Amino acid sequence: MSADAARATRRRILSATMLALTGVAAVATIIPLLLILSHLLRMGIGALDLAFFTHLPAPPGEVGGGVANAIVGSAIMVGLAALIGLPTAIGAGLFLAERDGSRLATAVRFVADVMNGIPSIVVGIFVWAWIVVAMQRFSALAGGVALAIMLLPMVARTTEEMVRLVPRELGEGGIALGLTRWRTTLGIVLPAARSGILTGVLVSLARIAGETAPLLFTALGNNFWQLRVDRPTAALPLQIFQYAISPYEDWHRQAWAGALVLIAIVLAVSIAARLLIRSPFQER
Repeated sequence: MSADAARATRRRILSATMLALTGVAAVATIIPLLLILSHLLRMGIGALDLAFFTHLPAPPGEVGGGVANAIVGSAIMVGLAALIGLPTAIGAGLFLAERDGSRLATAVRFVADVMNGIPSIVVGIFVWAWIVVAMQRFSALAGGVALAIMLLPMVARTTEEMVRLVPRELGEGGIALGLTRWRTTLGIVLPAARSGILTGVLVSLARIAGETAPLLFTALGNNFWQLRVDRPTAALPLQIFQYAISPYEDWHRQAWAGALVLIAIVLAVSIAARLLIRSPFQER
């Protein structure tokens, strides 16, 4: 065998080996998710019925009830977080992309990266000190603010990366036509990056929807209907936590069912986000 043939054989063997190793790594990544899903299905599927989604929690020790108020409460707080956090986060991402290299942009980017690494329980304590203490009560508003703080850095950094993918020729064309810089950014660049930004928004909302620690210090929880944002409010993660640490077997069963519903929501949103991932300039 010639030297060239030997080198080609070694390259093929190395390529096949590395491909096999990456396949093993991919399977190893999927296995924990499959194990979690299978365990949740086994433990929680039996507690899922219409009453689980439409009834209030049963009194302690009684069988039955549901988590309707917790599902509505989670929707309220995630909605508040989106209302509070998304405009600021998307605006910050646009600024980071358009003013890349400036000192202020570098500082904002650094702060966003640091915020991404802050434990959620620290965010909860911060909001408790600044809002709960000031209002002298736990509330859905405080919970929404805590979730919004967690939302900010994720959406800001995603927006920055998506806007950077937009060809500069588009923005330069708008400016050449006489548009101001801000009208070019909002009218041309932002719509071009909307698919990627929307994907990041959905993934971030799914991420904060499952947070428990910050809500323990802000929303507290509630076993009854509560639609006022200035009062303690139930949330699905809080309800799961309360049921999981209780001494009642039926509540344990409902905790597994709640966890199954929560992960199903996160998976559905994540799948929707994946379907939205496409080139921002792909013809529709």
